[in-house]
Amino acid sequence: MKQLARPQRRQILVAALAIALPRLACAQDFPARPIRIVVPFAPGGGNDVFARHLAASMSEALKQQVIVENRAGAGGTIGSDIVAKAKPDGYTLLLGHTGTLAINPSLYPRLPYDAKKAFVAVGPLASAPLVLVVPSGSRIGSVADLVTAAKAAPGKLTFASSGSGTGGHLAGKLLEQAADISLVHVPYRGTAPALNDLAGGQVDMMFSVIPPTMPQVEGGRLRALAVTGARRSERLPEVPTVAQAGIPDYESTLAYGLVAPKGTPPEVLKTLADAMSAALGSVKLREAFRQEGADPMAGSAKEFEALMEAESAKYGKLIQEAGIKVE
Repeated sequence: MKQLARPQRRQILVAALAIALPRLACAQDFPARPIRIVVPFAPGGGNDVFARHLAASMSEALKQQVIVENRAGAGGTIGSDIVAKAKPDGYTLLLGHTGTLAINPSLYPRLPYDAKKAFVAVGPLASAPLVLVVPSGSRIGSVADLVTAAKAAPGKLTFASSGSGTGGHLAGKLLEQAADISLVHVPYRGTAPALNDLAGGQVDMMFSVIPPTMPQVEGGRLRALAVTGARRSERLPEVPTVAQAGIPDYESTLAYGLVAPKGTPPEVLKTLADAMSAALGSVKLREAFRQEGADPMAGSAKEFEALMEAESAKYGKLIQEAGIKVE
């Protein structure tokens, strides 16, 4: 093979250094300015609460301000797209979860980004189950009662959700498949109106995030039948899981994590992951998560990516088989 002349080799080396040195300096100086965590939903929800507690703890660990920016719209697509197209320097991150990272790619036929190629994981953050609730006056007192009633009158029992394609909707569809029953989905524009109608008896049941149900459960307007996680929730320790209640292998949880644009330098990702790990050791943060019905998640970035891959396959199959569409 013909060797390059010395001047040519020198030119190539200089060019390579010109590319590598700024990136190395960037990684070594990181973070030199505030970092933003984009939450692709409106303020006040679980995503927002998790992000704000995480940002406060990471700010202390990094000795640099970490701010939260809400960019809601299109089921999380707008905010996710902002991060997907951001410069991969570690200064723009996404608080992603099962919905935005694993469900939306199958739910929305024309996403402006490829979720599998656009992001790289920083690390897992939390896992939150849903709770299956019915009106307190309902004749349904258990998951077994629900299955029996649904089989006695196929297509008659209704279940509410905060919208088509949401975690609550898909949890209901998973129950239909697992128990071989037929239910009627009633989508609402948000959790609050759905829970209000449920408490009033307009619908039969709902899979809901835990925090907004607690006042109604504790006040006697709703009854909690089961939680959808692999183990019981600390907020509802007396309530069994769906699997414990008689539907083997049933699990439907929302996993949350921090992701960055693909191409973010490994050194920057490690700095962020270390700060995340320090944040998750905070007693204050862990208690805040517990109040939201969530458990902090241990694990590596690779493990979070593998989880999202598995969830994508699981929910993609469900969405296709159930014919769920969101325009």
